[in-house]
Amino acid sequence: MTIGERIAQFRKDAGLSQEQLAERLGVSRQSVSKWETGGVTPDLDKVLAMSELFGVSTDALLKEAPAPDAQPADEPADEPANEPANAPVDGADAEPGAPAQPQPAPRRPGGRKRIPRLIAAVLAAAVLIAAIALPVHFGGVREAWWALNGGKIQYTYVLVSGMGGWGDGVGINAKLPYWGAGTGSLAEYLTQEGYTVCEATVGPFSSAWDRACELYAQLTGTRVDYGAAHAAAHNHERFGRSYAEARVPQWGEKINGGQRVKINLVGHSFGGATVRLLTALLANGDAAEQAATGKDTSPLFTGGKGDWVNSVTALCAPHNGSSLTCVIEEAGGLVGLTDPTELLASFVYAIGGLAEPADEAYDFMLDQFGVNGPISIREAYDIVTASGNDNVAYDLSPDGAAALNARIGTAQGVYYFSYAYTTTRKGALLGVQVPLTGTLPVLMPTALAMGSYKGTTPGGIVIDETWQENDGLVSVVSAQFPATDAHEALPQDLAALRPGVWYVAPTQTGDHGTVIGLQAAAEPTHQFYDTLFQMIDGLKR
Repeated sequence: MTIGERIAQFRKDAGLSQEQLAERLGVSRQSVSKWETGGVTPDLDKVLAMSELFGVSTDALLKEAPAPDAQPADEPADEPANEPANAPVDGADAEPGAPAQPQPAPRRPGGRKRIPRLIAAVLAAAVLIAAIALPVHFGGVREAWWALNGGKIQYTYVLVSGMGGWGDGVGINAKLPYWGAGTGSLAEYLTQEGYTVCEATVGPFSSAWDRACELYAQLTGTRVDYGAAHAAAHNHERFGRSYAEARVPQWGEKINGGQRVKINLVGHSFGGATVRLLTALLANGDAAEQAATGKDTSPLFTGGKGDWVNSVTALCAPHNGSSLTCVIEEAGGLVGLTDPTELLASFVYAIGGLAEPADEAYDFMLDQFGVNGPISIREAYDIVTASGNDNVAYDLSPDGAAALNARIGTAQGVYYFSYAYTTTRKGALLGVQVPLTGTLPVLMPTALAMGSYKGTTPGGIVIDETWQENDGLVSVVSAQFPATDAHEALPQDLAALRPGVWYVAPTQTGDHGTVIGLQAAAEPTHQFYDTLFQMIDGLKR
């Protein structure tokens, strides 16, 4: 019985499906299938985990029964068949005085094959040295080892949309790609440039927590698990929809000479909070979920997976929240914004010429709230806000963002980059920030409102003039870096980059949609991502 067959047998004895075993081990179902069919051998850490899960020794998983010794067909047996049965042994029965019969020297097992094997070993060593010498000279020992095992692997770029956004799995994307907008599909362009790109789709109005759980399930090809403790606290279902195929096959596994399959996360707007939280959960897990479910805890909440992520890039992300939420609550009527739903609808859908998205073209992803059929924008927003603070509106507020920052932080070994945009300038009269003429029309009133707002949040956060410069939805000071994390200006010498630090790029001119191609030209949009991805691909591994 092979290793794969034993894994399959122990799995079935434990009453687990391939998908259930994959969830317990933090791998894809396809990986389990490959183990069981003999296509791939599991890493040692997965063998140890299965040993504990199945309650068997590692020997029971790994060792096959030894095959009986067989006599080589091309060598004579130790005792020739034609030798007389009464032949003397060592001269014991020889006549006295008779000369001793010479005895054949004992045969050394494999003696006739020693020279060919030695030659083969020398040749193999020569090939190995030749294969290593050139890569080591130009790249290093690790690169040489990777070259011998299939080459340096390419990490997938995972693009995550902001509030009200969508990915390639939603019908509206065919009419208006979220990533690329008027410049055309950014994913298609980047794929042609040789990158592997995944456009994820997560709940447009859901909280950063729920979106992170949905993102993990899509990437691993598993069922969404929002966590028992979280679901109970926010009065919704623990489980959501299932994904049959992993968007990033073998994510987290080691292949090609021990290289970990990692991803590069890129989040726009509220997608920045989503990818930051996903990375933090992978690295640190969640103690409340572990306490609530024990061995049944989702792999997302068990921690120890920080090295599954290579980099996190935030584009126009409200790291410290958006003062626009304060504007809406305190002075929204002055600029015609009296309800967050109005803002979301006007920004996200008006840009595509849609007053209301068609039912078949948009997915609000509210499975955890028991919603499966078509609903309106207002109904969707009312459903997520009815549960309290488990929604995009709270997480976007300065107080909600502060709560997120307190639990997220940066993960060891992960590179962090942040890009802020500005579409305002300081006015000559009142000294407030006013929108530039090229600002997206739907963002003109929000840019003006944020550019003049000052106040204090219910949680005591002071929104002063430093918050006034903005991109129409997010203040520059908020988009640059989380207030609780270490940060530095992005250096020209990329060799100086190190993990765990936010590198803040120079502030770009443009509004909240410029970076994803809204009212932007194709060439500068493509050039931005070419430069960004080239930098990330060049990071030290």
